[in-house]
Amino acid sequence: MSDAIPFLAPRADVLARRARIIADLADLLPPECLVHEARELVPFETDAFVSYRRLPLAVALPRTTAEVSAVMRYCHRYGIPVVPRGAGTSLSGGAIPQEDAVVLGLSKMNRILEIDLPNRVAVVQAGVTNLNISESVSADGFFYAPDPSSQLACTIGGNIGMNSGGAHCLKYGVTTNNLLGIRMVLVDGTVIELGGKALDAVGYDLLGLVCGHEGQLGIVTEATVRLIAKPEGARPVLFGFESSEEAGACVADVIAAGIIPVAIEFMDKPAIEICEAFAHAGYPLDVGALLIVEVEGSEAEMDATLRDIVEIARRHAVKTVRECQSATEAALIWKGRKSAFGATGRIADYICMDGTVPLSQLSHVLKKTTEIVDHYGLRVANVFHAGDGNMHPLILFNANDPEDAARAEAAGNDILKLCVDAGGCLTGEHGVGIEKRDLMRHQYSEADLAQQMAVRAAFDPGWLLNPSKVFPLEGRPAA
Repeated sequence: MSDAIPFLAPRADVLARRARIIADLADLLPPECLVHEARELVPFETDAFVSYRRLPLAVALPRTTAEVSAVMRYCHRYGIPVVPRGAGTSLSGGAIPQEDAVVLGLSKMNRILEIDLPNRVAVVQAGVTNLNISESVSADGFFYAPDPSSQLACTIGGNIGMNSGGAHCLKYGVTTNNLLGIRMVLVDGTVIELGGKALDAVGYDLLGLVCGHEGQLGIVTEATVRLIAKPEGARPVLFGFESSEEAGACVADVIAAGIIPVAIEFMDKPAIEICEAFAHAGYPLDVGALLIVEVEGSEAEMDATLRDIVEIARRHAVKTVRECQSATEAALIWKGRKSAFGATGRIADYICMDGTVPLSQLSHVLKKTTEIVDHYGLRVANVFHAGDGNMHPLILFNANDPEDAARAEAAGNDILKLCVDAGGCLTGEHGVGIEKRDLMRHQYSEADLAQQMAVRAAFDPGWLLNPSKVFPLEGRPAA
């Protein structure tokens, strides 16, 4: 499996100059900010897409935008590829290095620079964890809305690179909807600023372009993010259904009715059993699928919204409706959902897919997903953000069996093609990375890809930034 997805061949001239490059980087960074010994490079050889790995040439861990700029200026001058890295939680291989590349990690840039409550914004360095922002303003009655399952570890720079979402993105949007400004270092070391504390900026929406760029347009070092006032109250409710198809149809009808809860999360029976065994959240085990629906507002508002949702759920033969009765119970419900990926890892190796489909196609795609995985003789657990159709089937396999691993990868590719054919897309929040790179032609025409690559090349003509990612290796313009 480790050879199934190819990387660009390392640049021989760069490899030949490795000792010189390391010496030059040592002149730009203090010793604690440069990693180059082979055994110390191992933690950086892969990310959460662990089936693929490469040892980088070196790892730079700058502490300031100025140090990032110096490293980028040097690498650009000598034609050295650079792979940006946040916390390494990418599930699509977005931060996997290559042998001729310098990994530029932002973990030391982890300070919250400013909390501006009158303007409801925070200014943070790119290495600040997602959850740390909310924790820093919680006592003042605010929070940062995007909440990916890895929010305890994942960082804002990586969230911006992949346009990450989370359970509450249904109401509050993904990263791009909560990002107001950035400071970014371009490939040649130039520092630019896009946006700011204002709600809009003049000119082209370059901020929107950069959010989701997967580290190919520059290195984001600082971000200005939107803070939101906490609601008066919030209440998660469990809805159990006989089948995944019924649960999917219920989701589509809730959204079609104009009801927008804070979150609608989906689990099928295998996922329910895995998460309940880990978190003991009180999930019903006698159902085929489960929805976690969270509503917020005053008690009267929550009651009214839930009445409407329960009425729709009854039309889909809902078996269980269970409202949480305490903050502890609510925390357990979300612990089970947030722990899904880790809990699954306790019982099997898995690939986590990330396709998005129109809600009207949700039931159909769930049924076909099961058929695809059954065809390959594997198992699947589905747990995902149902409210916006962002599916996360976890395909279980044995990583020590090359044939099993190859079947899992093939099943994943077929599921992603299914999502596209159903009117959806290859990724909702995990990005393309290397995982979906060769499926881009299933989503886009050659003209579409050529235009996207032209935009990328406008920022990085030599294709030095994260070069093996996102776009098919064949058909790229000459660097």
